[in-house]
Amino acid sequence: MRFEAKRCGVRFSPPSIVLIYQHTETKKVRKRIIPVRNFSKYSDYSMAAELLKNHPRHRDYLQGVSQSQLEKLHIILRDHMQGFSLEHSLASFHLDPNEDLNKLDDEELARKKGQMDELFEKNCRRKDDPNFVYDLEVDFSKPAQEKCSWDDESDDGF
Repeated sequence: MRFEAKRCGVRFSPPSIVLIYQHTETKKVRKRIIPVRNFSKYSDYSMAAELLKNHPRHRDYLQGVSQSQLEKLHIILRDHMQGFSLEHSLASFHLDPNEDLNKLDDEELARKKGQMDELFEKNCRRKDDPNFVYDLEVDFSKPAQEKCSWDDESDDGF
């Protein structure tokens, strides 16, 4: 890999992905503006991100950018085309533990699940990790809640 991606973002007019990268040999930092063509407010963001990442002209530059990051940038572009503000788009990526996911449409639910999967993979410990513990026991303190009738039963009974 000759290029190391440092940052990426979007430009709304014209719709583009802006990539700040460093050439690994010369160590020069450069900016590349990648136009997003044939993309509308009805386009599939995951397909558009995949096509852009695999495009022969941009493949080397986008090799260090994850597919999910490109999808997020395409979602922001599509939301802008649909008339949503940048704040609205960024808020849709925030995971709220109290949010009722049953009330979301399929696309928003898939977006939230993708974020949860990404967060899980980031926090997951595997056997080859230095901090891996085989039989980890964690004591979760119980928050003060109302008593329920089924709370009175013992934990030993099935």
